[in-house]
Amino acid sequence: MNMRIKGTGSALPETIFTNDDIAKLVDTSDEWIKERTGIGARHLSTEDTVATLAAKACQKALEDAKRSAEEIDLIIVATCSPEMALPCVACQVQNAIGATKAVAYDLNAACAGFLFSLNTVYAYLAAGIYKNALVVGAEVLSKIVDWSDRNTCILFGDGAGAVYVEAVEEENTYYFVQHANGAKGSVLDCGLRDLSNPVAKGEELPKYVNMDGREIFKFATMQVPKCIEEALEKAQMKPEDVDCYLLHQANLRIITSIAKRLGMEMEKFPTNVERVGNMSSAAIPVLLDECNKNGILTRGMKLVLSGFGAGLTYGATVMTW
Repeated sequence: MNMRIKGTGSALPETIFTNDDIAKLVDTSDEWIKERTGIGARHLSTEDTVATLAAKACQKALEDAKRSAEEIDLIIVATCSPEMALPCVACQVQNAIGATKAVAYDLNAACAGFLFSLNTVYAYLAAGIYKNALVVGAEVLSKIVDWSDRNTCILFGDGAGAVYVEAVEEENTYYFVQHANGAKGSVLDCGLRDLSNPVAKGEELPKYVNMDGREIFKFATMQVPKCIEEALEKAQMKPEDVDCYLLHQANLRIITSIAKRLGMEMEKFPTNVERVGNMSSAAIPVLLDECNKNGILTRGMKLVLSGFGAGLTYGATVMTW
């Protein structure tokens, strides 16, 4: 049993927040931000939650696949920015779209979350446990960003992307590798609740995203190419055999550096980071949907998907579109 993506969808908040808008909040400029990140704008939520964005993306993916919510066996939502601890976002999505028979749960691997979720679903389908699934990456990062910190507030945006996948009998390339380095977790973190109860008072945790940009850049540019090469080796392929590389949209300089280390031209690396910023787990599925809807992807193409971020978590998947 194998797996194929049958439909894609995405949802972005209507409000676009440009670099010039950020320059009114902190000491920065459009030129400074673009030079260091390649980002020109991002979408910020005014009303949408992680769950409402995820539900909208799922509905569009189902429409693209010409499937109904009642058919869905499994929903996994990748997110690191839910509004609620309980219930999980996936259960909220299940209710919103009417997927009454679907198993639903969340997965948090930060910016690698969508990719890890897709690989998890592949394992379920390959084992014959489920026949189809919705895999979602959804974030409202704007609420966990310190808008007085010019090193982080310039990077992140809100949005959601989803894919509908089915088990198929036909031959279909799917190989993946996943890694984690918890020892480096402090280079990108964000606290939630402090340890506080009748018998304990813990250290106060940072409530906003805290990042060591240099360490993240070094990690991504060194480890991601190795990870992609590892996945390609599993698939018995070389970098030049790949038609399209869909990478986490963290920073244009990171993507350019990864392409260079792989010896590939940027033409094989579509980007949207310049328009939507870094959307963590939503980045890859939103980009995938854009490429699908714009006709960049054609059936039979060989793709590499690679996610990397907080954790540190990172991975790469080689698949047939």
